[in-house]
Amino acid sequence: MYFINPQMRKFKCNQQHHPLRKIQLLQVEWGINDKVTCLVTDGAANMGACAREMHLRHTICVAHTMNLMVKKALDHDPVVCDIRAKLRKMVGYFRSSTTAKERLTQVQEQMGRPKLKLTQEVETRWNSTYHMLQRVFELREPVGAALANLSTDITPLSSEEYGIIAGCLRVLAPFNDATVELSEEKRVSGSKVIPLLSMLDHSLEEEVGNAQTPHSTSIVNHLRRQLRERLYQLQSMSIMSLSTLLDPRFKSIGFFSPSKAAEAVNRLTTECAAVIRNSSSSSSSSPPPPQPSTSEVSQPVTQGNKLWRHLDDTVMQARGQNVTADATVEVQRYMMEPNIGRREDPLEYWDRQKHLYPHLHKLALAFLSTPASSVPCERVFSKAGEIISKKRNHLSPTTVEKLFLNKNE
Repeated sequence: MYFINPQMRKFKCNQQHHPLRKIQLLQVEWGINDKVTCLVTDGAANMGACAREMHLRHTICVAHTMNLMVKKALDHDPVVCDIRAKLRKMVGYFRSSTTAKERLTQVQEQMGRPKLKLTQEVETRWNSTYHMLQRVFELREPVGAALANLSTDITPLSSEEYGIIAGCLRVLAPFNDATVELSEEKRVSGSKVIPLLSMLDHSLEEEVGNAQTPHSTSIVNHLRRQLRERLYQLQSMSIMSLSTLLDPRFKSIGFFSPSKAAEAVNRLTTECAAVIRNSSSSSSSSPPPPQPSTSEVSQPVTQGNKLWRHLDDTVMQARGQNVTADATVEVQRYMMEPNIGRREDPLEYWDRQKHLYPHLHKLALAFLSTPASSVPCERVFSKAGEIISKKRNHLSPTTVEKLFLNKNE
């Protein structure tokens, strides 16, 4: 698996430092040039062009997609936008003013509450908006008491506005949980995308009847439209649909659309047949066995003879049908097995079953390696920025590599 970071776009596109050339050289240097199965990037057009130029499968980072979805839904409601603007100003005041910060701490101590700080919204991460709303709602009483004793033009939010915040938090809580889960680094995540988004749709469907305010209803409807559009797209993508099928926790149950699940099963059968065909070709290219004596050798069939062409074509067609039949049997047998538990490790399952489903095992190793998000990659770039700075600009490449590897253990 390979990631593309948005910072790659800063490279100058001249002949010597072309980004694609740099990526290809890195693949060779790291020994992964024949192991990359998919590029996971943001939705920028040049990232898609990069994948096409390198002839690789490409998928959009789901965390970026979810970020855009939720931001659009929140920006769609002017009242929610107004409340967020008020909160940004309020949080900025408490974070920049020492007097206000100390007063908020004193009020929390007097109320016997843990000393917590307000969280500011960050434009590039939607869940920072969720955390800002959550913290302000949690500290609404201490914040109101603190503002009452401070000389400022900032006024506390009304009970109606806090009601709107409560409705937004209820709707957005599952999206926050999904963002955290899809950004994990040490577990299989690509196969979770379709099932998890399906569960989000189910959660929104439940909220339609339980929405407490017209504003939360508006956010729910907007999110559902965007989510379903994205779900239908993802279910048609081989890299996501096949990884879902090959995850023994989900298989076809994880799909939002039964028809898309059936299409994915047919696609998996085709991929399995290709693996069987390749395996047969590899075995046939091995060194030939010892030749029998001359008396035992049968007369070879004349190649290209029209007399035998029909029979040869029939034999080849029968072989193809046998390969497809073998693939169908293997896929159907796997699909009929009961799903494993959601908290079990699918990689351990495939390690146990690699002899029972040898060809699907090869596909599972390729497709289950697909990450759902490029967030882990961006964390790595952030850590690199902490290591190499103006105050540490004389580090040798060897030292930087050691520090970098140590920081990412």
